[in-house]
Amino acid sequence: MRAHVEMAPLDLASGWSPLPGFDGLEVKLLGSDLDEARRCGARSRMVRFAAGALTRGALVHGYWEEVYVLCGDMFALDRPDAPSLAPMYSVRPPGTPHGPFGSRTGCVLLEIQYFAGTGEPFNPPV
Repeated sequence: MRAHVEMAPLDLASGWSPLPGFDGLEVKLLGSDLDEARRCGARSRMVRFAAGALTRGALVHGYWEEVYVLCGDMFALDRPDAPSLAPMYSVRPPGTPHGPFGSRTGCVLLEIQYFAGTGEPFNPPV
């Protein structure tokens, strides 16, 4: 179970770690009890793309994922001319292929990942 955290300061200048397997991406874990083997729990983290960073191949995972692009630009490599400036939002049900992605100027994402029963996706107003 995750601890209760209330309006804690968030240092965006330090505490980032390289995201294994993704050159130019760094991650800052906010909280996690995600257990992929037992298919339970949730994880919240920030992901930072360096300017010019590109991911390779599509990703598919067994949990829900909500992604908020907080600042910068991010685009799907198969749609490089699509609008790509923050703020943007995505919600992906389990098993949804997504990516690869890139960023021209760099960006910061907030990712919330969870298994069914630990939350429902937000439906933003249109």
